[in-house]
Amino acid sequence: MACTSTQSCPMNGGNGKYSYTRNSSIQRWGVEASKALIGEAVWEKLDTKFSNLFNIADLGCSVGPNTFIVVENIIESVKLKYPASPDPSSGSTEFQVFFNDLPSNDFNTLLQGLPRNREYTASIVPGSFLGRLFPQSSLHFIHSSYILHWLSEVPKELLDKNSPAWNKGRIFYASAPNEVVQAYSAQFAEDMVSFLNAWAQELVHGGLMVLIIPSLPADTSPSECPLIAVMDLLGDSLIGMARMGLIAEAKVDSFNFPKYYPTQHELETLIGKNGCFSIERIEPLVQSTAHARDLNFQMFISHTRAAWEGVIKMHFGSDIINELFDRFMKKVLKFSPLISKHSSKQITEVFVLLKRNSN
Repeated sequence: MACTSTQSCPMNGGNGKYSYTRNSSIQRWGVEASKALIGEAVWEKLDTKFSNLFNIADLGCSVGPNTFIVVENIIESVKLKYPASPDPSSGSTEFQVFFNDLPSNDFNTLLQGLPRNREYTASIVPGSFLGRLFPQSSLHFIHSSYILHWLSEVPKELLDKNSPAWNKGRIFYASAPNEVVQAYSAQFAEDMVSFLNAWAQELVHGGLMVLIIPSLPADTSPSECPLIAVMDLLGDSLIGMARMGLIAEAKVDSFNFPKYYPTQHELETLIGKNGCFSIERIEPLVQSTAHARDLNFQMFISHTRAAWEGVIKMHFGSDIINELFDRFMKKVLKFSPLISKHSSKQITEVFVLLKRNSN
């Protein structure tokens, strides 16, 4: 059966060697880099009325610990703006945090990692963030980082032999014809519209939504971007295993990776056309030289395995995983000079601050 949906493919759970818990420092950098921007957003743009209960949702929370850092940042920012409850008769401000991810997410690990001295009550809300999960106008602040580039499903055209977007021999769009890229882009647009429509109903007027979305730099083709181009190496690893009879060639041909990196311009266009939110701020997060220096290819493999293994395992089974990533790592190391050559065209994390429109 073709891998067409990501609805059962969360990040790796637990605390093992390739768990997301131990392999999410790259994402943590984005979370920490956005701290000051969130503080400014709350101080300057949050304009909502609440009695003594402030509701926060983190969409795509995974298993921690990054989600806890996000929540603490938001709460500290709100407390700074509202040192006392807006309604003194209601007592001090209380915070309710909703942690959302797919039903198959490892929520047990998430709950075990909850800070003991937290200043909020915590609730788990399983379900797809592309649809309604909360009552209307019930959330004051919504946060989501590193999830919107994952597609809800693989574009159907990629598996249609009669379509110009048939993607035989490839698992991604890095070196694919424009028709394949457009199919990915269209699926991303469809998902983004569903996301915006759902959360516009659940966010209160004057409330804020912050998104961190990995994006393709302007004036950069997918094949020039290392994180996208490296997917060809993963595809080559799968094809090599098929030639050795370790997996069926048809199984490889029916596999396409369900993610898409939009440009900032695409994001601005989609959000503007949708009309549910106003863009209060949108800009790439600035990567520090220390962060870039800390990255290495071994770390890259561990992080990608923590994020990608679920999708691969759902399609091919678990038996091939170790062999596949061993081959993938060897290819990445072999082509590391070429990958480093294009380091200036790496994926950027775009910070997006949205405010619900009143109409």
